[in-house]
Amino acid sequence: MPDVVLQQFGAQAITGFFLVLARVTPLFFFAPLFSSKLVPVRVRAIVAVALAIGLAPVVAGGEHLPADLWTIAGLILKELLVGMAFAFALGALFAALSVAGSFLDYLIGFSFGSLVDPVNGTQTTVLAQLYSLLGVVVFIAIDGDAWVLAGLAHTYDVVGVTQMPSLSALVGGAVQSFVTIFSSAVQVAGPIMLALVLTDAAFGLVSRVVPSLNVFGVGFPVKLLVGLILIGVTLPYVAGWLSGELQSSVSQALHTLKVG
Repeated sequence: MPDVVLQQFGAQAITGFFLVLARVTPLFFFAPLFSSKLVPVRVRAIVAVALAIGLAPVVAGGEHLPADLWTIAGLILKELLVGMAFAFALGALFAALSVAGSFLDYLIGFSFGSLVDPVNGTQTTVLAQLYSLLGVVVFIAIDGDAWVLAGLAHTYDVVGVTQMPSLSALVGGAVQSFVTIFSSAVQVAGPIMLALVLTDAAFGLVSRVVPSLNVFGVGFPVKLLVGLILIGVTLPYVAGWLSGELQSSVSQALHTLKVG
């Protein structure tokens, strides 16, 4: 049976398919929406195979691929590494939204309760889940999936199927993505965090002036009200920010890929 398949499709075409599949697969583990736990694993696998079938003739058709088993295995590992670097840079943006929500949960007081995040399938707090779902809605609304797939296709212009990426550039890109998670979370939650800190400071001053006031009893509902109002006011700006940052993330992911 394997000999019949090789004769019908050719060893080069089958090798190209598996190499492309190796680069596509990390999208369904790290990239936003593509890795959502709401999508069954079987569906994600079918979509990954379909993308590989569509891309393989285009990106690997003009390449002379090796026939040696160990060389092919090395190329598959390289393709997995390239795909992971690209998908991780995109996933870092949505991780920043979740971290921003966690910051606000801690300051407002929602960190005592937790829910199961339907997007990531993990236990998370209320506002972290809200921001994650907002990110998914904006991602779908702006056709983010098309941007991701276009970016994936452009990775072959930067690092071809038979080319090796620069490890230093990949490590630098991973470090930059980690830094971006925290800095982007502060950009999203910073104004609300500042308002909540000022609210705490105001109640601290009031407690010194009126010692008989139950600060904990009054402060919690006030902080809750201030936090929710500011979240509602800033959500449209977060959606616009996410739209611009998604384009930047795709560009940054491509910049981290260089031929070694």
